[in-house]
Amino acid sequence: MLLRVITYGTFDTLHYGHILLLERARALGDYLIVGVSSDEFNALKGKRAHFDYEARVSLLRSLRCVDLIIPEHNWEQKRDDIVTHKADIFTMGDDWAGKFDDLSDLCEVRYLPRTPSVSSTLLRQHLATVG
Repeated sequence: MLLRVITYGTFDTLHYGHILLLERARALGDYLIVGVSSDEFNALKGKRAHFDYEARVSLLRSLRCVDLIIPEHNWEQKRDDIVTHKADIFTMGDDWAGKFDDLSDLCEVRYLPRTPSVSSTLLRQHLATVG
C-alpha cells in the first residue's frame, strides 16, 4: 500500500530548512504531495512572496523528495485535498502545532520540528541589509 503524505507552504526563498522539512515529510511515507500557496492566496493572507508561484513551483519540482505539486488557493481546501489525493498523513512545521488537528478525522496529523536559526523571514531581512 502506498503511504501518501501531504504538506503545504509558500516556499519562498527556498532554503535548506525547507528542504530538510520536505525530506522529513517524504520520509514519513512513499509519496509526497506539496500544496504551494498561489500568489492570490498569499495576497489574501497579506503575504507577498519574493518569487511568483511558477518560480516557486519550478524550484520545488527539482527536489527528488517531491512527487506532486498542487496549488493552494485557500485555507479550506486542505480537507478536500486530503480526500482527493488519498493522503494518509498531513504534516506541517511545528510552528503550526495544533492549528490543523481538526484534520485528524481524515488522516494522521503530524507537526515536524523546524530547522533552527533559518527561515524565509530571516533570509529576506538579511538580503535587505546587504542589497
